[in-house]
Amino acid sequence: MIKALKGTNCLVITGGGEFANLIRDQDSEIKFSNKINHEIAIESMDIMAKLLNDKLKCTELIYSPEDAQKIVNIGKIPILLCSNFLKENNEIPYSWNVTSDSISAYVSHLLKAKLLIATNVDGIYTQEPTSIESKFIDEIDAKKLLTFNETSVDLMLGELLLKFGTNCFVVNGNFSERVLSLIEVENNNKIDINNYKNNYNFKYTLIRGE
Repeated sequence: MIKALKGTNCLVITGGGEFANLIRDQDSEIKFSNKINHEIAIESMDIMAKLLNDKLKCTELIYSPEDAQKIVNIGKIPILLCSNFLKENNEIPYSWNVTSDSISAYVSHLLKAKLLIATNVDGIYTQEPTSIESKFIDEIDAKKLLTFNETSVDLMLGELLLKFGTNCFVVNGNFSERVLSLIEVENNNKIDINNYKNNYNFKYTLIRGE
């Protein structure tokens, strides 16, 4: 999917994957400090970024959001290593409520960029997607999202979207054509959910923080 982003003026932020999940599982038993959990979870994101970059010739690692445009200008896809520039940051609390979702929202705010979260499900559901009673949500206000337990996005995301006054797409990243379609719409500055439904025959969730 990453290769398909070439030429789209995108910045990639990876999740922490199984590395972060391992720390979370260990923390539930051993109880590390919030600061250490936070730092190691972000370092897990760096590990995933480095592994991804190692497998692709079209990407380049960057250490600051401000470096993204330079990499785009040379025809590559920037992948951000988050740990260094977040060390002195007070905007992101030390909490398991924060994952790469909220960090991506913060970075998109810094860059005045649009935000799209690619996950392993189609978008946001009322409950766990595997639950019989679960219902898919194609559009939700960020205020309403604050009343949810953790879904396919972290618990802090809605709060940050409201704070920054921005919107966010959540889409299944296993389908590159879905991601590219929404990037195309965002680049055209269209924010009409009915337009999306009429033109794209797939599921995704629009979170409105404006």
